[in-house]
Amino acid sequence: MDGRGRSRSRSPEARDDRKSRRSRSRERYPRRPRSRSRDSPSRSRRRRRSRSRSEDRKRRRHNRSRSRSAERSHRRRRDRSRSRSRDPPARGPRPRDDKPAEASAADKPSDEKSKKIGMGVGAYIPPAKLKMMQDRIEDKGSEQYQRLTWEALKKSINGLINKVNVANIAQIAREVFAENLVRGRGLLARALMKAQAASPSFTHVYAALLAIINSKLPQVGELVLRRLVLQFRRSFRRNDKTLCLSSARFVAHLVNQNVAHEIIVLEVLTLLLERATNDSVEVAIALLKEVGAKLTDVCPRGMHGIFERLRAILNEADLEKRVQYMIEVMFAVRKDKFKDHPDVIGELNLVEEEDQTTHMIELEDAGDQETLLDVFKADPDYLQNEERYKAIKDEIVGSSDDEDSDDDDDSSDNEGEDGEGGAAASGEGPGKLDIHDMTDTNVVAFRRTIYLTIQSSLTFEECAHKLMKLEVKPGMEMPLCTMVLECCAISRTYEKFYGQLAERLCMLKKEFQGSFAQLFKEQYEVIHRLETKKLRNVARMFSWTLYKDACPWNILECIHLNEDETTSSSRIFVKILFQELAEYMGLPKLNKRLKDPFLAPYFEGLMPRDNPKYTRFCINFFTSIGCGGLTDDLREHLKNAPKEIMARRMQAAAEAARQDSSSESSSDSSDDETSSSGSDSSSSDSDSD
Repeated sequence: MDGRGRSRSRSPEARDDRKSRRSRSRERYPRRPRSRSRDSPSRSRRRRRSRSRSEDRKRRRHNRSRSRSAERSHRRRRDRSRSRSRDPPARGPRPRDDKPAEASAADKPSDEKSKKIGMGVGAYIPPAKLKMMQDRIEDKGSEQYQRLTWEALKKSINGLINKVNVANIAQIAREVFAENLVRGRGLLARALMKAQAASPSFTHVYAALLAIINSKLPQVGELVLRRLVLQFRRSFRRNDKTLCLSSARFVAHLVNQNVAHEIIVLEVLTLLLERATNDSVEVAIALLKEVGAKLTDVCPRGMHGIFERLRAILNEADLEKRVQYMIEVMFAVRKDKFKDHPDVIGELNLVEEEDQTTHMIELEDAGDQETLLDVFKADPDYLQNEERYKAIKDEIVGSSDDEDSDDDDDSSDNEGEDGEGGAAASGEGPGKLDIHDMTDTNVVAFRRTIYLTIQSSLTFEECAHKLMKLEVKPGMEMPLCTMVLECCAISRTYEKFYGQLAERLCMLKKEFQGSFAQLFKEQYEVIHRLETKKLRNVARMFSWTLYKDACPWNILECIHLNEDETTSSSRIFVKILFQELAEYMGLPKLNKRLKDPFLAPYFEGLMPRDNPKYTRFCINFFTSIGCGGLTDDLREHLKNAPKEIMARRMQAAAEAARQDSSSESSSDSSDDETSSSGSDSSSSDSDSD
């Protein structure tokens, strides 16, 4: 073949035929004579170049078409060979190199097994056919069966997530719990994030569903929150506004549902407004509209800082008019107290606050998103794990037997109301059990709520109001007071906020007063375990409560100020306590309070008078801390102590002598009585004789 795709070797007849055709065409269309000019050689060269270029183009086109046709033919042959190997002919002679009939029959189950596995992974299988394939497998712990159940779990979770809405969220939640969420938590997280990104208007519904799941399985909520934070960071670095906005909106609704702590939203807002651009300010405003009502309640100081930053951006930054108008609208929304943007609507407020688990995840330390949970992996303990989750599911949702028993109980209750089932209706049957929580789960959740309330309050009046709104149950006063004291102790420096909060709580309820009094005694007993910073903060808080008479002064009876019963830590505690009291009240008023005759019995250990050694130690201690004016009575007592001691000794000796004389007189009188009785008896004997 030449460059034009024609054969070079031709027969003589073909060449003669070609020549005759050329001659006839020349006779019909004779050529015009060419004009001989000076530039004819250059013209011919240009013609030759253009002719060679066109020939090269044709050659390349022809080669490409040949290679494509060869590739297509090769692909057809390959597909044909695969189809032959996949579906061997049912009739006809067997090839020579085939295996014997026994071997082919032995290989048939393995082929069917691989075909089933391939269908379970790649193609869509109707539910009835999938159920039939699962029933055919006898080994329920095999990898093939696990793969089929994994595909069924994925389809079920995706279907339930796509069906959820405000009206059916309770029913969907029960159906979701019926699936193995421990095994499929990665599938659930991916389905929720994918559905929320596709339908941002249903974000509050997906957040409410996740809040229900998180109340029973906190690891699922933590996984979704961690993936959302990592997705937000990744989209922020890539300047993906759409994904960044959807992730931030989902996190905001999780904060509204108390699944995530509000610190993550404050970090996101700070990051978005640190270097303000049109897109970042727009995302921040969208986030504020979703979570602004919640942040106003739990963290007003943080909201104030965010809006101050927005005001500075509005005045300084060079933004588009559209974004500036959005900022102004945001200030108007804040002025209306987010009336049109509630944190949680009533239909989706399905989880009690004490039952919810709040996750503290920071923006820079979100951890790993655990992508391996999204792919299938054979479980060697598959059957045991399925049984464990079945027990968890029965505990959360309830089994069918429990539902039947509930129906029976309802029917028996109805009969009791009619007049015959009074015992069943009263609930005094032998099957009733009292369940007591010995794990202190409620106490831990209550302490977490108290801590978050204290940290998010701006003033002590606001904090006390929020704590009273919690409706503290009887017996939970001590955990609340302990949490207030611990928050005060761990502060870097003492804040008067805690002392005023303790004062307000004691004034509101007598139970808090008794709890703080008990806490003072317990803290003084273990004061040697506290660091100096914590010791100082605790002493200052109790000095404020004593100054305001929020705590009774009889709590000081546990202090025995002497060298034998005090340690260095307890002496530092007493020193700070009385220095603060002297600063608040002044020495005259404090001295008057310590001399109160009603309280004097409670201050005997603080102002000892029974031992001159202890009295001298107390005087030296108060003088060294600058409160020597409190020891004037002790000094007088110490001066008169020898005389008093001598008088006491003389009085004791006189008492002893008086007791001895009385005992001697009583012994003499007893002797006289015995002698007289003896004489009488002798006279009576003589008379009888």
